[in-house]
Amino acid sequence: MKKVLVDSSVWIGFFKGIDQANELNNLIDKNLLCINDLILSEILPSLIVRRENELVDILNSIDKAELRIDWIGITQMQIQNIKNGINKVGIPDLIIAQNAIQNDTKLFTFDKHFGLMKKAIGLKLFL
Repeated sequence: MKKVLVDSSVWIGFFKGIDQANELNNLIDKNLLCINDLILSEILPSLIVRRENELVDILNSIDKAELRIDWIGITQMQIQNIKNGINKVGIPDLIIAQNAIQNDTKLFTFDKHFGLMKKAIGLKLFL
């Protein structure tokens, strides 16, 4: 199985003990997960402020999906979203979707708009 890009929504659910996030344990055990700098920038600040240094170190040690932002591609994805009635998708989420596609990974997320976008932009979701 290829690596799975784990979105911040899953990490937050995992830290809170939400049952849906338990699948993350399997990905950790099998070393099948990856993260990117954008996702880290979403979750690390609160952990750093709370001085959860061990958790910060663990997250920083996870394999990173190379992040290459293709702004023309981002614009095209947003055009496809709008054409398909998918509105209000933020640029960070478009970058995360693009990153998953570029690195040929599935995206593990709890954000519903990724599910709406998957067919319109060719995104593969985990689960």
